[in-house]
Amino acid sequence: MATSLKSLSQYTDKNLLDISDKKFGIVVSEWNDQVTGSLYSAAVETLMKHGAKKENIYKKNVPGSFELTLGAQWLAEIEEIDAVICLGCVIQGETRHFDFICDAVAHGITNVGLKYNKPVIFGVLTPDTMQQALDRSGGKHGNKGDEAAITAVKMLGF
Repeated sequence: MATSLKSLSQYTDKNLLDISDKKFGIVVSEWNDQVTGSLYSAAVETLMKHGAKKENIYKKNVPGSFELTLGAQWLAEIEEIDAVICLGCVIQGETRHFDFICDAVAHGITNVGLKYNKPVIFGVLTPDTMQQALDRSGGKHGNKGDEAAITAVKMLGF
C-alpha cells in the first residue's frame, strides 16, 4: 500500500507560488464527517501555512462523496475561485456500491477540472475500513487534507 511507504502529510515546499491573493473553494462530504472534518481542518491549515488568507477559503458541504462533483462544478463556475478541493471518504462495504461511487467521483472531479481549466483536486479517501480512513485523516499515515491542499497550491504554480 502506497501510504504505508509515505505519510500523506509529507511534501516538498520548494518553488511554491505566492497564494496570498488566491481563492480556494473546498467541497466537503458530510458522510463520514469524523474523517472529512479532519481532512478539511488539515487542508485549511496547510493553505494558511503557505500564505492563503482565511477569508479567501470558502467551504461548502454536500451530503456525500457522490455529490462532490456537482458541488465542485458550482464552485468552479465562480470565476474568482482559483482552485477547488474536494474532500470525502468512501469506505468499502459489502456491496459494489463502493465501486460505482468511487468511479463516478473520480471521473466527475477530473471532468470538472478539465471543463473549467482550473485545479480541481481529488482529496477523497477510498479505504477498506474506518480505521484505515482514520489513519489517513490525521493518524499514522498523515492527513490526505494536507496532500490535497498542497496539490492545489502546486497546480496553481504549474
